[in-house]
Amino acid sequence: MTAKIRVELPAHLRTLAGVGREVELEVADPVTLRSVLDALEARYPVLRGTIRDHTTLQRRDFLRFFACSQDLSHDSHDKPLPEAVTTGKEPLLVIGAIAGGSHLTAATNTPNGGSPMRPM
Repeated sequence: MTAKIRVELPAHLRTLAGVGREVELEVADPVTLRSVLDALEARYPVLRGTIRDHTTLQRRDFLRFFACSQDLSHDSHDKPLPEAVTTGKEPLLVIGAIAGGSHLTAATNTPNGGSPMRPM
């Protein structure tokens, strides 16, 4: 049996794949994060390596996965997704994480107190 899964992608991945905000995928049961990402990369090969590492298939550091207001980023990729996602009521969200901080804080965390903005 297959399910129609909705996946929302961040802007940079939408641009790369040439798609709109949301894509719909046919995914065989059981519907897991792994099976959805496999289907996404099969349909849009240009996304291979952008969401998961080529070798380890682990999530890239600056991407997060959410479904039904739950952060799934650290869950097993083989854990079944919530029913609302598998029935198409809710999308699986792939979100670009935001990193940053004070320049002064970053500078004190570099070797010899050097600036992260210029090479050492």
